[in-house]
Amino acid sequence: MKALTWQGKREVGYGDVPDPRIQEPTDAIVKVTSSGICGSDLHLYEVMGPFLDAGDVLGHEVIGIVEETGSEVGGLRAGDRVVVPFQIACGSCFMCVQGLQTQCETTQVRERGMGAALFGYTKLYGHVPGGQAEYVRVPQAQYGPIKVPDGPLDDRFVYLSDVLPTAWQAVEYAGIPADGTVVVLGLGPIGDMAGRIALHRGHRVIGVDLVADRLKRARAYGVETLTYSDDVADVIRDRTEGRGPDAVIDAVGMEAHGSPVARRVQQVAGLLPGAIQRTFMQRAGVDRMAALLLAIDIVRRGGTISLVGVYGGMADPLPMLTMFDKQIQLRMGQANVRRWSGQILPLLTDDDPLNVDSFATHHLPLSDGPAAYRMFQQKADGAVKVLLTP
Repeated sequence: MKALTWQGKREVGYGDVPDPRIQEPTDAIVKVTSSGICGSDLHLYEVMGPFLDAGDVLGHEVIGIVEETGSEVGGLRAGDRVVVPFQIACGSCFMCVQGLQTQCETTQVRERGMGAALFGYTKLYGHVPGGQAEYVRVPQAQYGPIKVPDGPLDDRFVYLSDVLPTAWQAVEYAGIPADGTVVVLGLGPIGDMAGRIALHRGHRVIGVDLVADRLKRARAYGVETLTYSDDVADVIRDRTEGRGPDAVIDAVGMEAHGSPVARRVQQVAGLLPGAIQRTFMQRAGVDRMAALLLAIDIVRRGGTISLVGVYGGMADPLPMLTMFDKQIQLRMGQANVRRWSGQILPLLTDDDPLNVDSFATHHLPLSDGPAAYRMFQQKADGAVKVLLTP
């Protein structure tokens, strides 16, 4: 089959890889009809090379048609249309029962000290082939896949794999009061959708980004927008009665602008031999933390920071005195897809209150994937969300 594979830093290939097959009785094989390029895929493209091998199949946002199921997969049959959550969870262990599917004890990558296995996301998360491909093997298919109605377009439901539950959890974790204000840092796919969800719930939303196309897109559905600048914290305080917003959602993560030291550390790490790179990145501070530091600065005293952008370092300094003095609450983590999917599905109606049908900025064939990665990484041509069709 054809797939997109990691071939090196900023190098994605398109070509033949082995067809997936049933390996366990709880597996399913899904024929992919659409797969998305996620913001966290750019971490693989740019930073996380030490944990990848050339030829690894990328992608973790998948919708498709069930082709085959293992003997212990109940509730699914060939021909069912399903969304595949980005994490692999069993649904029955202690963590899954708590609604913490990203910590699933059945698929935890214990040898790396990490949580549940993820599709297409490095040795740190199980080294499971991803879904930017014609077919994907889905472990734990007795629980993971979400059946959705048949239809002519995938856009209505494909975001249940990652974007919608990640943005939903970001808003949940932000704990915004009923009449409160939230600042969303970063208006890429997750920040954009988090803003839509917060507006749908009746909150005031201020969005911050550097990219004019993204700011314009957010303004179109009601977000107050600000271009990131050195004085943006003062501007936000001026707009929030001098005290700052009730909550901040950091939807940027380690690729934030404004941290030249961390950028240099990432570049140095990229020059080290593979085994040394892995150790360095797991133990050193390699994140560009401008977005998180801004969140700590602007959130009001007693407010909440919801951290949804991916960070990867182990020794990044935080201003603990400020965080303690301001009594900041901090919540974070990968989204627990099945925890939220039941609440999200009722919004994926013909009324389309979150405008998911028009969320994608680009629909491209899978064969254009290498160019699509470059476009998304460079934020060119208004790219916010790219869907690929095999």
